[in-house]
Amino acid sequence: MKSTYLILTLIIGLLLSSSNTKHEYYVSVTNIEYAKEQQSVQIISQIFIDDFESLIRQRYDETITLAEADEPAIVDEYMKRYLEDKLKIKINEKSYEFNFLGKEYKEDITYCYLEIENIKDIKSISVINRILFDILPDQQNIVRLKMLDKNKSFLLIPENDECMLNFN
Repeated sequence: MKSTYLILTLIIGLLLSSSNTKHEYYVSVTNIEYAKEQQSVQIISQIFIDDFESLIRQRYDETITLAEADEPAIVDEYMKRYLEDKLKIKINEKSYEFNFLGKEYKEDITYCYLEIENIKDIKSISVINRILFDILPDQQNIVRLKMLDKNKSFLLIPENDECMLNFN
């Protein structure tokens, strides 16, 4: 099991660390981890910059260029709005909204930092991830859950965009 996880992580890392501006795979990775001491669910979504830029141009403003020194402040609002629409999280069968903490660019990836606060206990978590499905038919979204001594990865596609993990 650990070797499968290691191989999957290595492949994802290679796909996301490519320094080419064009890529042949359409994949995002969303890591979700429960920080028990902080009583928060911490989320990092990794999305190729060029794909996210295409989305923002199509949905909000065709003049936007991401990862530029003069990037407009409104980009954070566009990203927040889009992620709120496409990434849905239920904890213990209750829907939660996350806080958009910010983003940063590393090589050709946008890292979006999100958090759900005041989570005292987790019995189950359900994630719907439709990021970029609306503009890229070949998009795949990997969701990695790390909580309560469990690590689980899911590959979500447009026809199957939800995953769930129970802790009973």
